Amino acid sequence: MKALVRVFGLASAAAFAAACASVGGGPGGTVTNGGAGPAGQTTQPGIIWPIKTREHVDLWLHGFAMLQEDTTFVPFFKRGYSTNMTVLKNRANVVSQLDANRDKLRARLALNPQLINAQFVPLSFPSWSDLAQTVDLFIRAGGDPRAASSQAQANAIAFLAAYFPTGADRDWLRLFVQALNDESSRFYHSYWLQQQHEKSNVLDLADTLWQRTYRPRIQRFLNNTQQAQGEILLSLPLDGEGRSLTQGKQSNVITVTFPDRPNDAVEAIYVIAHEAASGIANTAVSDNITPEQRRSGLGERYQSAAAVRGGALLIQRTSPEILDGYMRYYLRSVNRPAGANVQATFNATFSIPDTIRDALVRQLDVVLGGI
Repeated sequence: MKALVRVFGLASAAAFAAACASVGGGPGGTVTNGGAGPAGQTTQPGIIWPIKTREHVDLWLHGFAMLQEDTTFVPFFKRGYSTNMTVLKNRANVVSQLDANRDKLRARLALNPQLINAQFVPLSFPSWSDLAQTVDLFIRAGGDPRAASSQAQANAIAFLAAYFPTGADRDWLRLFVQALNDESSRFYHSYWLQQQHEKSNVLDLADTLWQRTYRPRIQRFLNNTQQAQGEILLSLPLDGEGRSLTQGKQSNVITVTFPDRPNDAVEAIYVIAHEAASGIANTAVSDNITPEQRRSGLGERYQSAAAVRGGALLIQRTSPEILDGYMRYYLRSVNRPAGANVQATFNATFSIPDTIRDALVRQLDVVLGGI
C-alpha cells in the first residue's frame, strides 16, 4: 500500500531536525545488509534499492499492531502478532505505558479510523529522534504551521497536520509517542536488537536474492514507474500488505515483511513485487469503477485485490519460477487453503472485474515494453 500524503520527505526531516526541541531517548538503530550499526548508518555507494531495517519504523508499526483491529482483506500485520507480543511481555513481567493507555488509544482509533493512515509517518524520517522532535514541535505549535519559526518547521507541521488535523488527534499522537518511548525502553528496543541478531542470516539471504536475481529482472518496471531508486525496509510486524512512500524517482521507501526463517526469505520478494505493482493497480481500479462503487467502499476492496493480482502479473512476466510461491503466500496471508488448483483458488480469492484485470495487463505491457 502506498502513502496518500506526500508533502514532506526524508531530506526535509534532516533539514529542520536541528531546529526542533529534543524530547530525548528512544530507539535509533539501523541494520543494513545483515550488519548491525548505529543510527544513520548508510549503505555502500552505488547500491540500487538496498535492503535495510529501521528500528523506529518497526516500533511505530508495532504500536499500531498492538492497538488496532486488523480487519483488512490482506492483513497489515502478521497473524497473531499482538497476541505473541503480549505473551512475550507477560513472560518478562513488562507493563508499559502502551499497555496502560491501550483502551484510550484504541477508543480514538475507533472514532477516527483515518488515523490508521499515520502508519506511513515514520517512513519520512531517518530516526526516532527526528520523528519525536518533529512531533514535539507539532504539539507545541498546536498543529498550526503559522506558529513555526522557519519554512522547514512550517512544512513539518503541515505534514503532521495532514494526518492529525484536530486537537483530539494531536492529543492521541502525543500520548502515542509517549507510550512508544516507554514501550521501547521497557521491552521493544531489546526485543528488536535480539531479532536483528537472530534474523541476520535472513536479511543477508533476502538481500542476495533481491540484488543478484530479482531486482535486475524488475528494474525496468521500477524505472518506468518512477521507482528507479530507493530503499527496502524489512519490518518485523508487517505481513502481506506493505507500506510504501513515493517521493520521486530516487527517494522511495518500500517497507515489507521480515521473513522468519532463511527458507522463507523469498517472501520479502513477494511483498516487494506487490508494493511495486500497487501504483498501476490503483490506476487500473480508479479508471474502471463508478463513483457509487468508490463511495460504497468497493473500490478499496478492488484496490487490495488488484495489488495482489498486479504483483502476480509482474512476477509471472519476470520470474515465473516463483509465481506458485507468491500465490500460496498471499492465500496464506488471507487464511485461504490453496486447494488442488492454486491458480484457480488465487484468482477466485483475489477476484477483480475483467475490466480492471485487462487494464492491469495493458499497463504492465506498456511499462515493461518501455526503454
